[in-house]
Amino acid sequence: MTPSSVAPSARVMICDDSAVIRGAIARALEADPTIRVVARAANGRDAVESLRRAPVDVIVLDIEMPVLDGIAALPLLLAVDPGVRIVMASTLTTRGADIALRALRLGAADYIPKPSAIGPLGDALFRDELVAKVKGLARLRRAAAGGAAAGGGAPRAGTGCPPAPASRPPPARTPHLLAIGSSTGGPQALLALVAGLGRDVGVPVAITQHMPPAFTAMLATHITALGGLPCAEAEDQAPLLPGRIYLAPGNRHLLIEAGPTGSLRTRLSDAPPVNYCRPAVDPMLESAAVAAQGRVLVAMLTGMGHDGLAGTTAVIAAGGTAVAQDEATSVVWGMPGAIAQAGLCHAVLPLPRLAPRLLELLRSGRT
Repeated sequence: MTPSSVAPSARVMICDDSAVIRGAIARALEADPTIRVVARAANGRDAVESLRRAPVDVIVLDIEMPVLDGIAALPLLLAVDPGVRIVMASTLTTRGADIALRALRLGAADYIPKPSAIGPLGDALFRDELVAKVKGLARLRRAAAGGAAAGGGAPRAGTGCPPAPASRPPPARTPHLLAIGSSTGGPQALLALVAGLGRDVGVPVAITQHMPPAFTAMLATHITALGGLPCAEAEDQAPLLPGRIYLAPGNRHLLIEAGPTGSLRTRLSDAPPVNYCRPAVDPMLESAAVAAQGRVLVAMLTGMGHDGLAGTTAVIAAGGTAVAQDEATSVVWGMPGAIAQAGLCHAVLPLPRLAPRLLELLRSGRT
């Protein structure tokens, strides 16, 4: 491997009032050789001063701290360096979820549920999620700083990801459902996508985002606050109405069933996790492919792993259509990359161009 093929290290600051938590997060991050923790701060004021002295790519920022808390520090940090990517560390409570998602609308790049004790920090899923977010956000930061075109779909050098085919035709029949899957980096992408869709979608929208229970309820509230499509956590056996968003509740799978006279309705399931996730994207898409007789339009956003691949395969086999977020604008090109490289996509597009294309496809069916 030549020096030019080695990715530069992601430079990270950790800001938390607990020295134990700072140390544990640092160990989790630095287990990856491409991440370096170069600064630690005990409160928001110290973080601002540290950023003035030396730039970093990503800041893991606690919300509740003395002197200056995370929400108060957020705009000050962005004023010092508008390009820095900030990950909010939030408690697994309704209040913590609300603050973390409010921070996304104020300029934070992502969030991470903060463990209440040191033990969960060693959990592989938590570590993998944190590392993936930090590495992905650092890559986006470097691309923006280097003048790379954020709208390009070309893969990074050395990733082994060839350009994905995007040759599938538009739907032959008008879709009856827009189904969206997302995970790592998804909340910010969802807010952008839903804002771009506006109000005139004309079909129900079902979303599965990998999130714990307190966060899905707050995500629905924040999506509704955008002023476009109203969003709520899905309820069991509820009819799917056009122009409304149904979000899979945390820790339950969202399934789609056929209702009377061709309508669609929801069903919530406590079945075991799929792809280590509950809710998972695959059960939503697999059930939707059957219930809607293939008249499903899939949008796959940024996310780690391959959840959604089996479900999208089922949708395409039944006559549906899929689009995916491109690698250049994804925090992690796992879920969208999986369906793109499988040749399942009509289009692979940067995030800002997804909503216009989805609206075109929702209106392009020929019967």
